Amino acid sequence: MNPIRVLLADDQTLVRAAFAMLVESARDMEVVGQAGTGAEAVELARSERADLVVMDIRMPELDGIEATRLIAADDDLAGVKVLVLTTYDTDEHVLEALRAGASGFLVKDTRPADLLAAIRTVAAGESLLSPGPTSRLIARVLSAPSAPPPVTAGPGGLSARERQVLTLVARGLNNTEIAETLGLSPLTAKTHVSRIMGKLGARDRAQLVIVAYESGLVTPGDAPAP
Repeated sequence: MNPIRVLLADDQTLVRAAFAMLVESARDMEVVGQAGTGAEAVELARSERADLVVMDIRMPELDGIEATRLIAADDDLAGVKVLVLTTYDTDEHVLEALRAGASGFLVKDTRPADLLAAIRTVAAGESLLSPGPTSRLIARVLSAPSAPPPVTAGPGGLSARERQVLTLVARGLNNTEIAETLGLSPLTAKTHVSRIMGKLGARDRAQLVIVAYESGLVTPGDAPAP
């Protein structure tokens, strides 16, 4: 199996060096580039064909949010995933990054093993969203009068079953857990999720979570699914 090609984007040289040492210590990963600005991150994502970008939000010239948006909008980079790093899990900029196309987020003080696990999760096509912090974060942003509109279509065109599945995705369940909850096969659950993404124009599961909250299908404070 080919190693996961990781690009590190952070304006602090020591932070990049520490992350590089950690990533290179994993046998299934390799660092293919390091960027100190968002513009460099976009350029290196194109030239090095990274599988995943570990992206700091706050960087000079072009911040991590705009860099993520450019990567997500580039058809040639359709397979590149973005994992956002932030100082606090309640940072409202995280939601902007998820809207822009990031597949998940982590706080910078996460344990080394958790960062490696997160890279594997996102590179495999899953989203990395902690239901608790994500719910609190979206609650804060949606309470602001200037909250921007969703980046995807609303769930009005979904079937009743698809709305059930979307609700469970927004509450943090993976395909296997959705299948168990609804009495479906894992393949059927996966098919539902893929169909929902197509109908809503969502890039990944992270954007499904956002549209579920922003449409009111799921509200912050809802009890998590079993």
